[in-house]
Amino acid sequence: MPLYQNQTLKIYNSLSKKKEVFKPIEEGFVGMYVCGPTVYSNVHLGNVRTFMSFDMIFRYLKHLEYKVRYVRNITDAGHLENDADEGEDRIAKKARLEKIEPMEVVQKYTVDFHHILDKFNNIPPSIEPTATGHIVEQIAVIKSILDNGFAYEVNGSVYFDVLKYNEQHHYGVLSGRVVEEAIHNTRTLDGQSDKKNPQDFALWKKAESQHIMRWPSPWSIGFPGWHLECSTMSTKYLGERFDIHGGGMDLKFPHHECEIAQSVASNGVTPVNYWMHANMLTLNGMKMAKSTGNNILPAEIYEGTTDKLKKAFAPPVVRFFMLQAHYRSILDFSSEAIEAAEKGYYKLMEALKTAETLTTGKTSSFDVKAWKQNCYDAMNDDFNTPVLIAQLFEAVRHINSIRDKKETITAADLQSLITTMHVFTYDVLGLENIERQQSNTVLDGVVEMLIAMRNEARANKDWALSDKIRDDLLDKGVQLKDSKEGTTYVIQ
Repeated sequence: MPLYQNQTLKIYNSLSKKKEVFKPIEEGFVGMYVCGPTVYSNVHLGNVRTFMSFDMIFRYLKHLEYKVRYVRNITDAGHLENDADEGEDRIAKKARLEKIEPMEVVQKYTVDFHHILDKFNNIPPSIEPTATGHIVEQIAVIKSILDNGFAYEVNGSVYFDVLKYNEQHHYGVLSGRVVEEAIHNTRTLDGQSDKKNPQDFALWKKAESQHIMRWPSPWSIGFPGWHLECSTMSTKYLGERFDIHGGGMDLKFPHHECEIAQSVASNGVTPVNYWMHANMLTLNGMKMAKSTGNNILPAEIYEGTTDKLKKAFAPPVVRFFMLQAHYRSILDFSSEAIEAAEKGYYKLMEALKTAETLTTGKTSSFDVKAWKQNCYDAMNDDFNTPVLIAQLFEAVRHINSIRDKKETITAADLQSLITTMHVFTYDVLGLENIERQQSNTVLDGVVEMLIAMRNEARANKDWALSDKIRDDLLDKGVQLKDSKEGTTYVIQ
């Protein structure tokens, strides 16, 4: 029996604005689409958090023994500045500024995107299609929308008719916006635009003479609108209706709203059963933005090349920090927060190592079976990773008590505990175990020197100095452990 049949997973659906029991369209199979990056610059930390969140979701669905097809696109054309229907293509602009071909820009930043996600142990999606690789399919979708009367062509460009669509359907069903109110609060067009109404959006844009990225179509030589690619590629690889569509909270409107409208206008069916949105990441309590300097790149964290942090932090520590917050909550990144996460990460890894050395007994004082289900209950509650991590640290507490002979555990329970800890730590959360010695050899040398000084003080019966060294190290998060074999240390 597949594991998913024994667990009841609930997902917060942005469409219904409530948690719903997850029931895939086809039993045992999950189709999931996540909006990928526009590859015109280095992927920023907020994007990494979003993709890490859906990597965790992908991992848990696979752990539940669903067969998952995870599609995440690469936007390599059609995304204009300011997410509007005017201005330059972001990639073409970067190519013009750097005096290289647009596809050189795409290649450079796609490679960077993959490299960064690999550093944070993200599993590649099942399919990673590109916008430029699906121009023919996008043209076919536009034709379908035109044929169904929900779009119009003007001077070689094609626009989606939001008001016409809203006569039969609800444009705003996801974001909660009301078209009539938007019309009332919008200025009339100045006559410079080809649009009938300000709310309309481009499906195809006729290319100006200076526009580099262009393709032939029945209407003009031009390029597809940004919203169109996701509607086209998601339904191509997952079907007209599929289970999960994810992305950042900032994409809910207009991008995802337009996706729904395009799919309904083209196919006549609502495309997605569960819409999921990951929340944003702030830096020191403020929105991250290159323009203000309140920004940090992922590589700067693990390379230690930013003045916003006191030192470098390993990618697994950053991943642990990210997953300490629920994917739908705002998370603030700061030097203090990542330092606290590092201590927690090493404490967890130390406990996993300790668990392998525990002595078993005839009885268990720790109800491992109930604890294991608590771990599943956390993840089944809309992928609640902070509650899961709290459960893992509950196990850490028991592991340390068993080590100190304050509790007991049977061999069978210990094996179940170790297996479950490994499943949720490594397979579901996607953490990697890096040895502290590899991450900070300087720290090792300093602590060993202080241990030697303490041993000398103890030999001289200088208990005050011995205790001071021990207590000062503990204040810094370094706990000394004395045994017959000698003194070792752990990072708390």
